[in-house]
Amino acid sequence: MGILIKPVISEKATNTTELLGQYSFYVVTHANKLQIKAAVEAAYGVDVVKVNTMVSAPKVKTRYTKTGFQVGKTNKLKKATVQLAEGQEIELFG
Repeated sequence: MGILIKPVISEKATNTTELLGQYSFYVVTHANKLQIKAAVEAAYGVDVVKVNTMVSAPKVKTRYTKTGFQVGKTNKLKKATVQLAEGQEIELFG
């Protein structure tokens, strides 16, 4: 299984891409910054300057039904924001 899952396509991620040249990706939760850097460089052929990561905890949701309480949770996610070298870009929609 690869390190990169998919790029983050949101309004905030698009703004940081246009203004700062930073791209966001969902990555597997056990990947470290060096593995993420190597995966982005191999997949897109660019030079990575900096990698920031963040982990969002799963959200627990409960509701009461006729049969009792139903408890569920969302998945644990890890996002990586990658800063590219000056003048380089990744074509996500091409």
